[in-house]
Amino acid sequence: MKQPHSPVLLNESIKLLVNNKAGKYFEATMGFGGHTEGILEKLNSDGIVVSTDVDINAFSFCKEKFKNDKRVKIYKFNFSLVDVIAKIDSIEFFDGILADLGVSSFQLDDSAAGFSYSSNTDLDLRLDKNLRKTAADILNEESESALANIIYEFGEEKNSRRIAKAICKMREIKKITKTEDLKEIISSVTNARYLVKTLSRVFQALRIYVNEELNILRTFLENSMDVLGKGGRLVIISYHSLEDRIVKEFFKHESLSCICPKESPVCTCGKERRLKILTSKPITPTANELQMNKRARSAKLRAAERI
Repeated sequence: MKQPHSPVLLNESIKLLVNNKAGKYFEATMGFGGHTEGILEKLNSDGIVVSTDVDINAFSFCKEKFKNDKRVKIYKFNFSLVDVIAKIDSIEFFDGILADLGVSSFQLDDSAAGFSYSSNTDLDLRLDKNLRKTAADILNEESESALANIIYEFGEEKNSRRIAKAICKMREIKKITKTEDLKEIISSVTNARYLVKTLSRVFQALRIYVNEELNILRTFLENSMDVLGKGGRLVIISYHSLEDRIVKEFFKHESLSCICPKESPVCTCGKERRLKILTSKPITPTANELQMNKRARSAKLRAAERI
């Protein structure tokens, strides 16, 4: 099977990540192994890459792809369990941790997953099929106010209340099960000029909520600090403002040695500085990369070093 996804910001991320050819590295969301492959090219025979993904297609693809490379260990775990995975492999500290938070092109194009509104498929949106609730379950079970909050908080959609109201009206008539059902509902209360962006925001909101993506990201960042060795690099590629804001604020907080109020005469918080920020501004794809992969346009890379 041909690799169904092009890794985003590959050279930029590997350059920041790998600073020890014999090091131990963790890839939080391996997808179809593009970044894993890039890391391996920089390592010698003593280097190790531990990768994980909850998507069964990505997991199976990479198990086959890297089956003959003893430097690679692959798990089907949620990446927030980075500290647990380290213990399984008896790794005290990683020399670098990479997380590419995006949904792969394969997942977006996989009609069975329902990630895209361009085809009429089941409203699933689960990255991990072991999760109990699908997007359809959320749309048919949550209250109007809860739906409005989900769409506003995770999609940053200003028209969230009108959309939530229209969803609740529709489900009184019939159960909402298909992507076309949701597209029709959104179209009925959205100006045609803004329809594409609104559809993207609503589908994003549901995907984030169904998969608990932001909570998982926060947990991952905290757990990473326990297993990232001194001088080790933490490299994160995000794809929307909610993710990027969490990463930016985490890096900023961990780069401070004191969080006491400015008016305090002496420090009493006891906080320790744990990170040095390596990217004052996020790195974004070059024009050349965007020409080859338009889906990379919203990618932002931030990196920091463990102190």
